[in-house]
Amino acid sequence: MITVKIGEEERAVSEVTAQWVNDQLHRRRADGVAVCVRVVLKTDSLNMVLATPECQGMGGGGRAPNEKERQLLELWEHRGLNDRAFSSGNVIAFLNQLQRAL
Repeated sequence: MITVKIGEEERAVSEVTAQWVNDQLHRRRADGVAVCVRVVLKTDSLNMVLATPECQGMGGGGRAPNEKERQLLELWEHRGLNDRAFSSGNVIAFLNQLQRAL
């Protein structure tokens, strides 16, 4: 299962739309609220949580990532999601590439 959580709103990746991501990010930023995006990946070959910098309480895992997880970590970084100034476009691009990579 792969889910995307923005603030307190959570959806299965298959139900995430560009409009939903845009609305969630813009609404929170307009309210002056820190924007936390988490992507939880739990499948046969993946067991990881990717989180943007504003997320609290996120630490590293207890093991080294496998090859597929390492590739997704690199994609997360490449899409600018470790930068506090990430955009909804960064999130959408990551999710589109994620779905093609799986």
